Amino acid sequence: MNPEIFSIGNFSIRWYSVLILVGIVIGFILALREGKKFNLPEDFIFNLGFWVVVFGIIGARLYYVIFNFNLYRNNLIDIIKVWNGGLAIHGGIIAGLITLIIYSKIKKVNFLRVADIVVPSLILAQAIGRWGNFFNGEAHGPVTTLANLENLHIPSFIIDGMNIDGIYYHPTFLYESLWCILGFILIIIIRKYYKYLKSGQLTCFYMMWYSIGRFLIESLRTDSLMLGDFKVAQLVSLLMFILGFIFFVYLCFNKLKKDQYYDKKMLRKE
Repeated sequence: MNPEIFSIGNFSIRWYSVLILVGIVIGFILALREGKKFNLPEDFIFNLGFWVVVFGIIGARLYYVIFNFNLYRNNLIDIIKVWNGGLAIHGGIIAGLITLIIYSKIKKVNFLRVADIVVPSLILAQAIGRWGNFFNGEAHGPVTTLANLENLHIPSFIIDGMNIDGIYYHPTFLYESLWCILGFILIIIIRKYYKYLKSGQLTCFYMMWYSIGRFLIESLRTDSLMLGDFKVAQLVSLLMFILGFIFFVYLCFNKLKKDQYYDKKMLRKE
């Protein structure tokens, strides 16, 4: 699979970068639409999105580089070449979360509500961004056979793309992308039909849902970031799930009606 859409001399446009950009743009649109329900100014969403994206990408790259520093120690300039791949989503989530907390505090808005507005954009952007791994020929699973892939009823172009140097691999990028799409659909359904939804519960659901999928899919990955004998993504996923579950349960038993997601009066803190 060719990672480049086209190239002119030394300049090239890569699928990885374009798909990340597409995910960001769609995420902005979704956040803007939901923000309007709470009378959030467009510049609030744009400024928030800008800083979250900037620091999220920086965090995702630093996270990846830290656990793969042996790949960069002899050529540090390669650290900035994010278009070649090498972004760890957990690093982006952590950096984005910190940015969101700081931004919400500065603007004096309800952090949990804003996080709930953002998570549908995040998980859908993740689903789109995973296809960049497909074009880069990375983030795949173990060796398999053509027959096994055909039995999964995977489109032929994906099967062809999983033929790397004559060897077929499991398309774990696809598994995670589909898991994220399903999670996005469930988040939208919960947000629309669960009338007792409280601020923070969508974020907790995202933490649990994504962590379950990532933990299982990571067991198939052959390029995992490692901490000793453990896969870092699985450790972080386990921690994310536990935190999300504990806080979700806490919110379920919190009887304060002022914490309802659609209570517009509680968006801005006084």
